[in-house]
Amino acid sequence: MNPEPSHPLPRRNLLAIAAATGALAALPTFTASAAPQRPEASADDNSAHGASGSLNTLWWQAPAGDTSMIEQGLPVGNGRLGALASNDPGRELLLVTDATMWTGGLNDTLDSDGQFPYGRADFGSLTLLARLTVDIPDHDLGAVSGYRRTLDLDRGVVAASYVRSGVTYKREIFSSRPDDAIVLHFSQNGGGRYTGTITLEGTHGEAAATSFGGKFANGLKYGAAVTAHGSGGRVSVTGSHIEFSGCKDLTVVVSGGSNYAPDSAHGYRDPKVDPQKLARTKVNAAAKHSADTLLRTHVADYRAVFGKFAISLGTSTADQRALDTWERIQRRFTSDEPDPELEAAYVQFGRYLMVAGSRDSLPMGLQGLWLDGNDPDWMGDYHTDINIQMNYWMADRVGLSSCFDAFTDYCVAQLPDWTDLTRRLFNDPRNRYRNSSGKNAGWTVAISTNPYGGGGWWWHPAGNAWLCNSLFEHYEFTGSRSHLEKIYPLLKGAVEFWEARLLTTTLPGSSKEVLIADSDWSPEQGPLDAKGITYAQELVWALFGNYAAASAELKRDSGYAGKISGLRRKLYLPVVSPKTGWLEEWMSPDNLGETTHRHLSPLVGLFPGDRIRPDGSTPKDIVDGATALLTARGMNSFGWANAWRSLCWARLKNADKAYQLVVNNLRPSENGTNGTAFNLFDIYEVEQGRGIFQIEANFGTPSAVTEMLLYSRPGHLELLPALPDAWAESGSITGAGARGGFVVDLRWKNGKPTEAKIRSVGGRTTTVAYGGKTRTVTVKPGGSVTLKDFAR
Repeated sequence: MNPEPSHPLPRRNLLAIAAATGALAALPTFTASAAPQRPEASADDNSAHGASGSLNTLWWQAPAGDTSMIEQGLPVGNGRLGALASNDPGRELLLVTDATMWTGGLNDTLDSDGQFPYGRADFGSLTLLARLTVDIPDHDLGAVSGYRRTLDLDRGVVAASYVRSGVTYKREIFSSRPDDAIVLHFSQNGGGRYTGTITLEGTHGEAAATSFGGKFANGLKYGAAVTAHGSGGRVSVTGSHIEFSGCKDLTVVVSGGSNYAPDSAHGYRDPKVDPQKLARTKVNAAAKHSADTLLRTHVADYRAVFGKFAISLGTSTADQRALDTWERIQRRFTSDEPDPELEAAYVQFGRYLMVAGSRDSLPMGLQGLWLDGNDPDWMGDYHTDINIQMNYWMADRVGLSSCFDAFTDYCVAQLPDWTDLTRRLFNDPRNRYRNSSGKNAGWTVAISTNPYGGGGWWWHPAGNAWLCNSLFEHYEFTGSRSHLEKIYPLLKGAVEFWEARLLTTTLPGSSKEVLIADSDWSPEQGPLDAKGITYAQELVWALFGNYAAASAELKRDSGYAGKISGLRRKLYLPVVSPKTGWLEEWMSPDNLGETTHRHLSPLVGLFPGDRIRPDGSTPKDIVDGATALLTARGMNSFGWANAWRSLCWARLKNADKAYQLVVNNLRPSENGTNGTAFNLFDIYEVEQGRGIFQIEANFGTPSAVTEMLLYSRPGHLELLPALPDAWAESGSITGAGARGGFVVDLRWKNGKPTEAKIRSVGGRTTTVAYGGKTRTVTVKPGGSVTLKDFAR
């Protein structure tokens, strides 16, 4: 198409976009559903109850304090409904969240500088849903012994046990997707009893009650409910609380949500949903079943997703295994001795968070599904200049492709409003990033986005390209044609935006004309109005290529795709600075920003892109310039920045540096410093003495680990490209996704692969490389081939 001058998009066109992307058919995220299928109990099936000593069980010897929940609380979640659990024997506290508990709205009145407002009232914020407490007064922590607290990653269950007066007490907590509820089950062995009080409170001014409802100023309705039952005693509602007395065991069920719906045409609301009533229905339905039935149902559903991937990085020592998880984190930092089982468990913890936080609802933003208050830093939003992309780099690589769907569905649902805002507001004369040509088409986003189509902070022109490239990469992993059809309107709209935005310029000292991006900011540093920034050039180069591939696969818009391919050939691509020896971040030989800046914006062509490759296909000076820039950026930064650095070093096949950055992220966070918290959440030090939870590193670091073991692009796999000495003795990965439509099972010993099984999920032919040698493999869809002889 030919880009037209800026104008508002007619509402009928917005509805057409929504219909084309399937947004109008989307279901609300908190809705009535059929009764779940219950797995049959088996006398020899202990999977629902876990195995003692599993390598995928994390454990601690202390509960979380009420004021330290973000660093110490253990997370549960069903993809929409989550909580942090304290596991205090005498006062179990759950901070309950729902992914859609967002204030704010479209936020379409720009500030005086042409940028978006960015506050909790206008842009909005993710907030808590409820606080649930189970008080057991005679089980004070000081009165018990043998306290042990676990997170079973294989089952998706948080548990705690302790001894009081000779009786062993145990509690298990999980968030069930089939029952759409959080379940707490308290049991004992030895004749003990439970007596206490259950209290459910809202976090937006609602009084304690067995159920409550509320409504934000933006019109979003929400609600929650709790119920309980026990045996051998009494459970009753007394005023606003539930009291239990003399119970041998106790089961508590809580649920809740909002009437959010991913449907722009209806204002992101489903007026038919009464959240409070629906929450009561869900808890009462779940409470009709035994705790064991609810647990088996949850574990079967969870295992069907989590169980698709396994990883072993070697064997830890008996001394390391004897330590609890926090002690192991501390020991790993102080002793500098590899702990391969801990490092593998960290990967599995990231996978656990993905399953718990990204199924059938909104995707995860800066803090995922877990909060400790209603004022998360940066609103807990979706940052489009690294956060949401890094959150989902891991999914396809570690057998969690279904968890990527939340990200896709979010972008699809937001497209009508992203398009409308771009057409109406992007070329506002006050916007320093406007298209100087006066043309405007397609869509783009702000640096921050919310679930109401709204943007926050500054415009982010290249954000559309990065989102689209991430969505297209999912297609490369899965080969899903339905996914490609779903994202095609996003790809085409982003391409149309860039067709309108690119400027023609002549390179100094030559007559060569190239296309460059209009005024922009290289996230998040340097001049605010630089043209041709490397970040944009690389992302748009990849976008145009991905669009052409999508057009060919779907047999759509071949003429337009040809035009875009022609534009791609004219794109300016970065060169190496003669002053610094680095790949230029700006179209300047000078370093215009911070040398050790946290972002690796000019290296997006190295990772997550792969235009820059150390395999001889990229000019050596470009690879060397990228390596020099990455070296200058340093080895110590925030967790997500270290993860990105590790991924880049893995792409450059530098195992030592890639591994060191993984280790750097495992250092214990003390008093808010950068590193890993008591509960393994990644902590970002915003100022001295104050750290906050940012979830990207919990996903980016596992992505780096898998990238060190397997590199892929369509048509090419490389085994063990950056295997560090710490994992070289022996190891394996099972179920690792590979671009081109394959899944790989890989074993190695003494630093060399011993067996690679390559299964097709749609792919047919690929080269497989190791040690400088390659072989071509052809696999029928659904079939597999096993390679063993890597000496030849």
